Amino acid sequence: MKPFSYFSPRTLGEAIDLLIKHAPEAKILAGGTDLLVEMKEGIVTPQYVIDLKNIPALNHIKLENQYLKIGALVTVREIEVHPSVREHAGILAQAASLLGSLQVRNKGTIGGNLCHASPAADLAPPLLALEGKVGMIGKNGERMEDLENFFVGPGMTTLKSDEILTEIEVPLPPPGSTGIYLKFSPRKAMDLALVGVAALITLNTTSQICTRARFALGAVAPIPVRAKKSEKILEGQIIERELLQEVSDQAAEESRPISDIRGSAWYRKEIVKILVEQGIAQTFDQINRKPKEN
Repeated sequence: MKPFSYFSPRTLGEAIDLLIKHAPEAKILAGGTDLLVEMKEGIVTPQYVIDLKNIPALNHIKLENQYLKIGALVTVREIEVHPSVREHAGILAQAASLLGSLQVRNKGTIGGNLCHASPAADLAPPLLALEGKVGMIGKNGERMEDLENFFVGPGMTTLKSDEILTEIEVPLPPPGSTGIYLKFSPRKAMDLALVGVAALITLNTTSQICTRARFALGAVAPIPVRAKKSEKILEGQIIERELLQEVSDQAAEESRPISDIRGSAWYRKEIVKILVEQGIAQTFDQINRKPKEN
């Protein structure tokens, strides 16, 4: 690893000033589970490392105005076990439980996972299905953006060189909603997703009609993506076997996988079909097993 200068700011203002002063030779350090590995392997060689861990404003989980707000420095493990996340965004807590090893989850952060912008990032599909937003701050002030627009390519986001990701906002899903994240990887644990599928369904349990559907796919396109055409097929319909096949086939068509050493594009599309169909069926069953509210 090449030598570098290390900074540990205590406020966002101090961090932004350092970023402006030393960009583009500076890198932000959150959990370090991606950055430090890349530095050791010589993939990136920053002259300056700005560590955000001592900025309290970036570490929180709170409910506010029908939003679940998660600071960028919250660890993956905290997301996995936090009561508010498990209650209001269970699909996100479940995805967190499937990310890497316990040691990685204890260090890795939600902000780092999103800013690394891997097409196979485990937290991106559930956050897309939840229609999450990301908050950023830079020299020109604060701004908010839909997560759907945040990713622009592998390892690339709309985050500007003087900006820091500060918070993820998740609107609370409508009543009658349940989600599931399904991850397929060659190994059972601690592996990147070959395909990841997040399914979030809102069901009218009286009529059994799906009133809202959200599907997001990971590792099958240059960026994590929503399968919006598939969503429209299911919305307003009773969930039946024949319809599930149509929805899953359409989701596969909306994916844009590549062939690489881990799997062919054809194989990934077939896995998308299986996981989308399983995701809808399992979510449907979970909703109907819940006690009905009086």
